[in-house]
Amino acid sequence: MVYDRGKGQCGQGSKWTYTFSVYIPAGLPADVNTIFAQWHGMPSRTLVQDPSGRVLLLTPEQFVGLSDSMVFAKDQGHEKIKAVNSNGKEYFKAGKKMAGRSSREDTPLAFGFSNNMFYIKANSDSKWMTDKTDRTLANPAKDAIMVPVSSAYKTSTIAYKSSFNSFPKDTWVTFTVAIDWSVYEGSSNKMKQPGKLDVVMQYHNGKKKVSNRIVNDQTIAIGRNDDSGYYFKFGIYRVGSSTVPVVYNLAGYRQEQR
Repeated sequence: MVYDRGKGQCGQGSKWTYTFSVYIPAGLPADVNTIFAQWHGMPSRTLVQDPSGRVLLLTPEQFVGLSDSMVFAKDQGHEKIKAVNSNGKEYFKAGKKMAGRSSREDTPLAFGFSNNMFYIKANSDSKWMTDKTDRTLANPAKDAIMVPVSSAYKTSTIAYKSSFNSFPKDTWVTFTVAIDWSVYEGSSNKMKQPGKLDVVMQYHNGKKKVSNRIVNDQTIAIGRNDDSGYYFKFGIYRVGSSTVPVVYNLAGYRQEQR
């Protein structure tokens, strides 16, 4: 239960404004591949699917009770089989598959650099028990702004992109991000209401203060079909197998409910 506490989490359909700043040094390579701000989902960790495909949302007590007959490995539940090792010590090993547990990999919103670009990408997953084999993700190098890439349940949208070289360097850049999170309908695997996204980017160019609304209150699919909602985090998150040296500074985070 610690998983659901203390993260500034916000639920489906809620409206929040987030503010944070990033300082990108002029020496950061243009081919860097990193995310510097992202919102994480909080999947229902007691949502399970049995081998027949039936999806059940268990109480914490019911889920703990599964440990009497099952062991979980990477969110896959297996039959719990007692065995004895070469030293005569008893242990439990995984047998046949019994149940899967909810786990999502796509972030609902991310700010980053890739393919010599700065981009903002929004993702949505309306399936209650997500399909982790579905990797529907928009590519900032290939996909146009505000043109969703969709599968049966997932949608990924490049909300904004620009060249890496045009991103302000050696100055603090402050983002004000207003999000109306989408609303989903649980076991129906549907999005009930899309969300909205508005992003203002501010910085100083010499003595001149620049303020640009780079995403203008756009209706967008943003969120996941999880009851617990989402939370913000920023840092240096490498993408893929990139080994390009990364250094930048982050500061000034706050969030306010509207």
